Amino acid sequence: MKRDYSKFLIKEFRHWSVYAHENQGYLGRCVIWCTRKNALDLTHATEDEWKELFAILKTLRRAVLACFNPDWFNYAFLGNETRHLHAHLVPRYAQPKKFMGITFTDACYGHLYKTNRDFVTSEALLQEVTMRLKKALG
Repeated sequence: MKRDYSKFLIKEFRHWSVYAHENQGYLGRCVIWCTRKNALDLTHATEDEWKELFAILKTLRRAVLACFNPDWFNYAFLGNETRHLHAHLVPRYAQPKKFMGITFTDACYGHLYKTNRDFVTSEALLQEVTMRLKKALG
């Protein structure tokens, strides 16, 4: 069954859309998706796409800080599983973080991040993260 990601849309911009990532093992993790259909590689981004992306990353970083207070951020452009131009904003936490009764532990803090594919992200958690970031971004 194909998942409907539109309900995790945080904000649309001219060239990019921001979504809550389906795996919230890193609380506040987001995907910034290029809306141009044929966008594949970061080096092929247009000048306007680059400028807007940088502005979005700055604004989104402030919003995630306000909502979840992470200690650091990672930014990733991987494209290994999804062959389309997109970025990951990954908040990092030095200490365990409690949110909605869930304890989030960043076991790799200070090192590369690794998605915990066993982490169960409920629809309620995704909706709450989406709603808080929507509100923070206006």
